[in-house]
Parts: sequence; structure tokens; C-alpha cells
Amino acid sequence: MKNYQNILFPYAYNILGSVDDAKDAIQDVLTKHLSIEKNHIKNDISYLIKSVINQSINTKKRNSKTTVNSMWLPEPLSTEKADANMDRNEIISYSILVLLEKLTAQERAVFILKEAFDYSHKDIAKTIGITIENSRKLLSRGKTKLVNYKTTNYSNNSLPPSSYMENYVQTIKNGDVKRLEEMLSKDISLHADGGENIKVVRELTIGKFASLKLLFYVFKTYLELLSIKITQINHQPALLFYNEDTLINCQVFDFEDNKVKSIFSIVDPNKLKSLSL
Repeated sequence: MKNYQNILFPYAYNILGSVDDAKDAIQDVLTKHLSIEKNHIKNDISYLIKSVINQSINTKKRNSKTTVNSMWLPEPLSTEKADANMDRNEIISYSILVLLEKLTAQERAVFILKEAFDYSHKDIAKTIGITIENSRKLLSRGKTKLVNYKTTNYSNNSLPPSSYMENYVQTIKNGDVKRLEEMLSKDISLHADGGENIKVVRELTIGKFASLKLLFYVFKTYLELLSIKITQINHQPALLFYNEDTLINCQVFDFEDNKVKSIFSIVDPNKLKSLSL
């Protein structure tokens, strides 16, 4: 069953954007699978994948109705190292996961199955119980809602060199406004998710001047005394801020033309649990 969990996880996580919810969806499906008659099941793993996809769609629909904080960011997942237990390449990049929050649960599932898992519309229709034409319409409608989406994950060739993040850290430590200004896109956006219990300074900041002020303020006020680790989250460069052994903040960076286009800051402790383990 453990091998099944590893195979099923990318499907559930990409649809839900939450490690805990993905594990719960998989557990529900596997528990039910153990208790049913299996004579009609020709292929166990295909049946389980289909079940997990549909369980995840239903969970996402429920979660969308109960989300209380206005800025909701996906739970970050480490992709720094290869994992023998799971194909990390099937995990969607963080920026795409953020964009996918604009879609309905069904639009999201169709988009993911088509773009991340290369399903045909015939296979998608069979998997989630819709017509082929409806699958095409859902994909088209989903893409219309997404501006500047990328159809592939970040690859090593599209990432900035590791020295870039080292320079960023040094720049913000030194308070070098001019240098940091050169590193940021003119229309940079900062997104912060503190969950239900942590109030962030500002959930959304757009524009270079406002972002510069906020980045330096947050660093000097909350992060300066913390240790910093440069890593990779959902195939994108990221910084982890630690107070001794406690992870306080995860910042995921999105780049365009070698400039920082977006920073996604996750301080919700519930979303940092899987990185802390």
C-alpha cells in the first residue's frame, strides 16, 4: 500500500495544493478499496488513481467553500532532492499551483491531467465522468482564466544560477536598496499567507517601490536574526527562515527574464509542517 500512496500522491496534491488533504484523500480511497469486492476491477492502480482524482475534486470543492482567509497559498513541497519513493517531476511548480486557485475544482483537475500527466481528453472524460467535449471546454475555459501560465514545470535550465539566491540574501542583509531594485521586476508582486492565526503585514503587494519597502521592513523586523537556508520548493528557488530548529517562514521565488517576478511567503505553521519534518 505504501507504493500505492507514493504513486497517488502527485495526483491528489496537485489538485488540492495541500499535503495533509492529499494524504487524507488517499487514505480514504485506500481504506475503502480494502473493504470492497474487487472482482470487477481489472487494474488496481488505474482504479485507485481514478478514485483519488475524484475524491480530491470533491475535497477541493468543499475546501473552496470553507476557506476563511482571503490570501490562500498552496502548501510548499520540497523538490530539492530526488525522492526514490515518489516522482517529484510530477509535482507542479509553485507558481502554477497559485494560478490554479483561479479555477473551479473540475477545471483544475482537467488542466492538471492534461498538462502535467498528458492525459487525452478521452481518458480525462472517462476518469472524472464527463464527456470528451466537456473536457475540452473545461480546459479551454481554465486556460482563459489563467494569464501567462506555463505549461511545464521549472527545469534546471530555466532556473537562475544558485549564486543568484546567495546574492539576493546578501543584498537584503546589507540593506542595499539600489542592488535589490535591479533584481526585481517592475511589476513584482508579493503574496503572504499567515493562515487563521498569524496576521501578516500585508497579504498582497504589487509594484517595485512598495515591494522594496516591504521586503526590507519585514526582513529587519522579523527575519534578520533567523538562519536562512537556500533550497528548492515545487521546482522553484526558495528561502527557508529558521529560529533554531523551528521553521518560521518559507519564501518561494518566481523569475522572469532573470528578475524576481513574484515572491510567495508562507508563514502559516500548518503549511510548514511537512518541510519541518
